[in-house]
Amino acid sequence: MLALLLGLATLAALFFVWLYFRELKRSAEYLERSQLVQQEKLIVVDFMHDMVQAIGEGLGKEELFQRIAHASIVSTGALSACVFEKGEDGKLRSVAVEGLYPPHGPLPEPETARASTRARFIERVMRSEEFSVGEGLIGGVAKSGRAVLVEDGRNDPRLTRHDDPSLAVSTIICAPITFSGEVLGVLSVCNSADGLPFSSTDFSVVKSLAEQAGVAINNNQFVTLQLERKQIDVDLAIARNVQQMLLPQRLPELQGLDLDARYLSSHSIGGDLFDVVRLDETTLGVAVADVSGKGIPASIIMAICRTNLHRVAQIERSPKTVLLEVNEAMSGELRQGMFVTVLYAVIDLAKGCITYARAGHERPLHCRHDRQRDIFVTEYPTSEGMPVGMFDQDLFRESLEERTLPFERGEVFVAYTDGVIETMNAVQKEYSASRLADVVKGSRKRSALEINDAIIGSLGRFSGKKTYGDDVTMVTVKRL
Repeated sequence: MLALLLGLATLAALFFVWLYFRELKRSAEYLERSQLVQQEKLIVVDFMHDMVQAIGEGLGKEELFQRIAHASIVSTGALSACVFEKGEDGKLRSVAVEGLYPPHGPLPEPETARASTRARFIERVMRSEEFSVGEGLIGGVAKSGRAVLVEDGRNDPRLTRHDDPSLAVSTIICAPITFSGEVLGVLSVCNSADGLPFSSTDFSVVKSLAEQAGVAINNNQFVTLQLERKQIDVDLAIARNVQQMLLPQRLPELQGLDLDARYLSSHSIGGDLFDVVRLDETTLGVAVADVSGKGIPASIIMAICRTNLHRVAQIERSPKTVLLEVNEAMSGELRQGMFVTVLYAVIDLAKGCITYARAGHERPLHCRHDRQRDIFVTEYPTSEGMPVGMFDQDLFRESLEERTLPFERGEVFVAYTDGVIETMNAVQKEYSASRLADVVKGSRKRSALEINDAIIGSLGRFSGKKTYGDDVTMVTVKRL
């Protein structure tokens, strides 16, 4: 009997030791993942600042492309990089090369003798290469609009094999440079300095750099076209353009949810922002934010805020944790007197709930089913929280509160900015939260698009104007 008890005790001890080491491993993996995400955020933010500075310095397109290629090498430890631009004829051509980037087509060997150096010869060949959309690896990425990571390029049929071993492709990443859904080109990095395949983190970084490169290229073209206008006009136009390009061009689809978002720009440049992130098959993240101030500074803060929100939301499911990470990341980015109010909510269909946190933002509107009275009622659930960028991390953490609401079929959740309820009529009376609640309750049986139509229509009738004094932004979510 004693031997049996000792055996059971030993098994129990071994089990608890196993549990301990398993949790220790999970903690280490989580810490490593968080560190990688933080590192990626810093890389992308630094790149954005560099691009903004380049545009401000009035650099030409060719110099801008070269900076993009250089940044991708520094960020990934690649040996070479190349930027391919899509021309008006639809052809992809190399416009910036750094390092000994292997040509994707066969080398014209007769030219070798006339080249002063091997590197200059390769660069000249790269400058003359062109691909149709859909042709080879570069053309395939441009056609699909999706990035590609080739861990072992030695056996990939899309890559050309050269006799020169210095031009062998061991690993490569190609990512589309896009803006508003249009492919502008392809960013590619080739062969890592340590000889190992590019990692998933390298892949994510290159995709992020390509995304921000698209914004920079579009802004650079936009600035060039506006140089002859007055400086104040350029300032307002760029800020408005930045606002528009930060908004999602298409909302993600999730079975069981009906979504619609609106952004109505005022005459002045504000700093509204919304984002919708699909987290998995049953979970969706919704963010609405408002940056204090106007003009290009507010637009840049919007860009940084969206980047941080989007990235942290990919690994953190707690809205409070997401906002804490955003506040910490942006603590050094905001100049004195600037701040950002944010509402971030995670909608979980599997659990039938909405979990949200507010960093000084307007309370969301929840049109819910009151089971006791069997009627639908509208509420503005509250929670505490201070704006991002106003206070240090400890005080911000102490103030922030996370709440969870049930979200049943037929219920509606509306996140919005203060431009909605503070719209004024001819006698300077505000639209108010009560009017918004009445409109949503009266149209709750309709689709999310029709609910937003009803809100916009009501705002127009109340104000008697077609334009607004502040930006009007809203995201409406209805559970089907």
